[in-house]
Amino acid sequence: MKFYSTSDIRNITLVGHGGEGKTTLAEAMLFVSGVIDRQGKTEDGNTVMDFDPEETKRHISISSAVAPVEWKNTKINIVDTPGYFDFIGDATSGYYLADSAIIVVGGLTGLTVGAEKAWDASTKAGISKAFFVNQMDKEHVDFDKVVDSLKEKYGTKITVLQLPIGQGLNFKGIFDVIEMKGYGFDGKKVKEIDAPEDVKAKAEEIREAIIENAAENDEALMEKFFEGEELTKEDILQGLKVGIAEGDVVPVFLGAAAPTLGISLLLDNIVEFLPSPDKKIRIKGKTPKGEEVVYTADSKQPFAAQVYKTVTDPFMGTLSIFKILGGELTVGQAIKNGNAGKSEKFGQIYVMSGKKQISVDKLAAGDIGALAKLQHTVTGNTLCDENKPVVFPDIEFPEPCISLAVKAKKQGEEEKVFAGLNRLAEEDPSFRIEKSAETSDTLVSGLGELHLEVICKKLQNKFGVEAVLSDPQIPYRETIRKKVQAHGRHKKQSGGHGQFGDVHIEFEPIYDSDADFEFVDKVVGGAVPRQYIPAVEKGLRESITKGVLAGYPMVKIRATLYDGSSHPVDSSEMAFKIAANLAYKQGCSQADPVLLEPIYRLEVTIPDEYMGDVIGDINRRRGRILGMNPMGGMQQVVAEVPLAEIFKYATDLRSMTQARGSFKMFFERYEEVPHNIAEKVIAQAKKDAEEE
Repeated sequence: MKFYSTSDIRNITLVGHGGEGKTTLAEAMLFVSGVIDRQGKTEDGNTVMDFDPEETKRHISISSAVAPVEWKNTKINIVDTPGYFDFIGDATSGYYLADSAIIVVGGLTGLTVGAEKAWDASTKAGISKAFFVNQMDKEHVDFDKVVDSLKEKYGTKITVLQLPIGQGLNFKGIFDVIEMKGYGFDGKKVKEIDAPEDVKAKAEEIREAIIENAAENDEALMEKFFEGEELTKEDILQGLKVGIAEGDVVPVFLGAAAPTLGISLLLDNIVEFLPSPDKKIRIKGKTPKGEEVVYTADSKQPFAAQVYKTVTDPFMGTLSIFKILGGELTVGQAIKNGNAGKSEKFGQIYVMSGKKQISVDKLAAGDIGALAKLQHTVTGNTLCDENKPVVFPDIEFPEPCISLAVKAKKQGEEEKVFAGLNRLAEEDPSFRIEKSAETSDTLVSGLGELHLEVICKKLQNKFGVEAVLSDPQIPYRETIRKKVQAHGRHKKQSGGHGQFGDVHIEFEPIYDSDADFEFVDKVVGGAVPRQYIPAVEKGLRESITKGVLAGYPMVKIRATLYDGSSHPVDSSEMAFKIAANLAYKQGCSQADPVLLEPIYRLEVTIPDEYMGDVIGDINRRRGRILGMNPMGGMQQVVAEVPLAEIFKYATDLRSMTQARGSFKMFFERYEEVPHNIAEKVIAQAKKDAEEE
């Protein structure tokens, strides 16, 4: 592949709801541009972009993939992203790699939740937007209805640049509103055709609005427009390009990806209208001294790039996919990792075409490339000129919202499983693995149950080991509700020295302190010799790790040692530790012990229309509604809910709100478990203990 300068590069990401044809569109663009000789299908599992075994098996995109096409002396880097919400974390890299988002909507479905989320994510990332109305060859499609839904949501920014000539089974061409010409389909190519009068009349109306839109984006054009001068085609194009680059104009294109109808016209429009990197990239970085520097995709600047995606392979190692934000990268160039402050060595520069790696000698500012086997680099890191170090801001990936326990399926493979999972966490920043401080569980966290299930399948496919998921243990606690006095006596006689320890301890709940355990020494007269009192405290601290009801840690308990006795020969630290444990078991069993559960603060953000369903669902989960707050067109419901009821809340909320809802949760405190639920938890704990 030849070298392309910054102005001849277009970086686009295909985004939107799952099932709208993003991967099919990418495949059509690769086919029409001549990159591939045969067009694959997602249902056959043979597309360029969906190459992971799980993608080919499930017929959905799971990871973002990159492939370049060359069209009219322009390099178009296509980033195909997953549309299913469990994999939205991987889609995030697409917004950073691209300068424009093409939001794919169906001619039947129109504006969907995924399209709305893609609009919001594109706006947040500061990249340009365009809509592509796909599947125009399907029965019952309605282009006008789709456009009306877009305009209703996003107003006058929506600018229709193409109209269909026929729809559904009669879809035979596209009318270009700027040129006022019709184009029919002839295999991969297009030919000029005449359009029906009603299409031309409609185009005339739309064109007036387009001219006004174009004039609004350029002062010179605005002046010309108000003076009554007719804007030339070049004037209109210039005004639209400025508006698209600044986000004030969002063009609407159309076609049918599967039969490649209108795809060459789409490629033409990408080259014509969507901005090159130098029109979009403006990012601030910091030098090691804290000085601010601004990068603008200028090839004359020192080299600097950011890694937006990492692909792991057990045989090849890692591939770091990056976008150059300034300067150029040439084979043999000295670079360093700005975050780690360490030099990186690389042998080849690649551009990715799905899973295929194409070697190149040089890449310009704004281009997308990949380097293999970097030693110190992870997703989000900055690569830079060795003599001009810089660090760019961290990438914001979505936070995990569901956690499940994970373990090796086969005994003895634990080390391989956890090593593999940690490698996959490097590849997917929205996936995390950690050991629970509260329980013995190893927890994996992600964006949904399907996300975690696919991670386990990737583990099997890439590293040859299997893991199983289960509900995590809930970190229950136990405490007591009344004051009691207990006597613990350990006496054992055998040949030689015996064992003797005798203590009287008062146990009571703690209400006046934040401490979980307090030991008080009130022994007088040496009833328990001073050298054995630390052993009593140690015995109690070891004992409270296992409660008397279900074996959960005991909290909020004060133990006061007030009496006891000893033997001049047989007493020992071990004997007093055992005596303390006996007193603990006797005393706490009689002190009205109860089970406690963790309570979390839940903040759910939803559209108004789902308020009733969400509140009703929280009530069913033993939750307490604390309040509701308006949040800019949305509503925030604040509640307190037991952790036991919200392990899989992410899946349920997505279902209830058609994926429009989101939530955050924070630990608040422990509260007593209702008696009927406590009985079940205790019974299960005893059963588990017997099985062990």
